[in-house]
Amino acid sequence: MSSIAGILSLNGDALEDCGQQVCSMLERMRHRGPDNISVRTLPDRHGALGANEVNLTPERTCCTCMARSPYIVFDGELFNERVPGQHDVELFTEFYRKHGRDCFSLLEGSYVCAVVENGEVILARDQVGARPLFYGAEHGLFCFSSEMKGLIDHIRFDVNELPPGHTYSTREGLRPFEPFVPEIPEPETLKDAVAALRQLLVQAVQKRMPGVQGVSLSGGLDSAIIAAIAKEYNPDIHLFTGTIDHAPGPDLEHAIAMAKFLGLEQNLHIYRITDSDISSLIPRAVWHLESFDEDCISGIISNYCVSRMAKQYADVVLVGEGADELFGGYRMVLKNPRVTSDAHREQLAQRLLDIAYNTALRRLDRAWMANSVVYRTPFLDAGVTAFAKKIPMAWKIYGESQVEKFVLREAFRDMLPEQIANREKLRFAMGVGTDDVMDGLVSAMINPEEIKSRPSSAHGMPFATFKELLYYDEFLRLFPPAYEKLTVRWDPFK
Repeated sequence: MSSIAGILSLNGDALEDCGQQVCSMLERMRHRGPDNISVRTLPDRHGALGANEVNLTPERTCCTCMARSPYIVFDGELFNERVPGQHDVELFTEFYRKHGRDCFSLLEGSYVCAVVENGEVILARDQVGARPLFYGAEHGLFCFSSEMKGLIDHIRFDVNELPPGHTYSTREGLRPFEPFVPEIPEPETLKDAVAALRQLLVQAVQKRMPGVQGVSLSGGLDSAIIAAIAKEYNPDIHLFTGTIDHAPGPDLEHAIAMAKFLGLEQNLHIYRITDSDISSLIPRAVWHLESFDEDCISGIISNYCVSRMAKQYADVVLVGEGADELFGGYRMVLKNPRVTSDAHREQLAQRLLDIAYNTALRRLDRAWMANSVVYRTPFLDAGVTAFAKKIPMAWKIYGESQVEKFVLREAFRDMLPEQIANREKLRFAMGVGTDDVMDGLVSAMINPEEIKSRPSSAHGMPFATFKELLYYDEFLRLFPPAYEKLTVRWDPFK
């Protein structure tokens, strides 16, 4: 993982100090790549681009290819076949030189990138979108950056986020591309779906295991499955979880039970989150998240604390993110009384998946990369996500009891303790216990009644609760007002 950034003249003028300007953009995102910084000023000084890098091996992990045109900066991990020792950016460069922009439909992995060639800038983002990328053009300059904070000095109004599964070209604008889809089976029965899902997810974990030293274990079903599979490949893997210090949530009990089930009690690391942790982290949470949605803020604080602890033991971890969107989780949404049919559930599940890059995955990415911990998401493997779309909602939320994520539970029931195999979904912040504590802490910082006089943001987004007033004020202190338009509501019923 890394952060990438660039600044280029749209009218061909030479730019003074453009290399230094890119350095300043990257410095704001140094947490995403603290090991190396690589910047290249383009010929004729029409611009510059660069990257921060994280070394995942004893040797340098390169994220740039800038010796000659096309000039490329790349943040991602690819799973296509390659020659031994070939870096991801080298593999991408090979694909791009051979296939041009058609290569994006051939790449399997998680990535964002920028290509500069013949005066044109091409940005691309994979179809899931865990890794972020923002861009804008003002005063004759085109700028891009992994996080919005890298654009602050140059883009005040025209800030945009590149959607997943799209390219953006300074000549052709925004365009979707056909995503990479591997060959996957067609499930004819529930039993077929259970068997195929197990095989696909095990393969997804296996291909992501190189360099992995730990698993983020919330205590829920999804991360427990990932931990159980990962232990088969690394018997000494570390497990990381978090809880409120003075009022442990239900997640802790289940995380401990899973660790014991795997025989890894000695490898379970628990971060006990204090009230002072939460209060002090709110400004940092808004800075890293670049959003003021209350659900995302609660989630990033919990994840941030766990990732800060995890950094002491691991540079690369596996996480269970993505299963809820794919397999009928989010009980409070998909089992809401207003949802009356499987077709409606399918629609809502697709909506949750479509915005995940700006909600669940945004929280995940910013929290772990804030502490320079690389995360990998087996549930978002191309094969797993494509297969999930073939599974009927009736197999995901199943039977008269409406058991959520049923097909996933059945696929891995034998690898889990019963209390986790049968556990209902809780939001991470709810399971950890962060939500209730934040209500009390924020009410001491801002008058809950103030929401009556300030019901919405300047761009018209209604505040869900009084807590968002505090988060919004902090957001405006850190970012230009126009940036608020990129905040997305996680819960569609708020």
